[in-house]
Amino acid sequence: MTNKRPKFIRTDSFRLPRLGKNRKNKQVWRRARGVHSKVRRMRKSYPPMPTVGYKTQRKNLGKVQGLKPILIHNLAELSKATKENIIIIASVGARKKLDIIKKADEMKIKIANLGGAKK
Repeated sequence: MTNKRPKFIRTDSFRLPRLGKNRKNKQVWRRARGVHSKVRRMRKSYPPMPTVGYKTQRKNLGKVQGLKPILIHNLAELSKATKENIIIIASVGARKKLDIIKKADEMKIKIANLGGAKK
């Protein structure tokens, strides 16, 4: 059974506008260091702090969506991928990227970094 890990947000990001809702890059975790900090003291009803208890299970380490990732630069490397893999397309040109996507669809292999494109 896998429990969903909470989103670790920066201390007081909900309270300070410069760290607020619309500034996701400012909300990334920074350790609470204040003497009186409720987050550092792990008080109830305050955001959780990352601890060793939230560590990923060893059998799931390095996996993306439950599958082993493979970095793909060309069609020859794509032939090494299987159903147990998810591919990540490297920085390649548009034509080669389309070829890789078509071939992956034929092989029914998932692609991790398509972004907004059809999956």
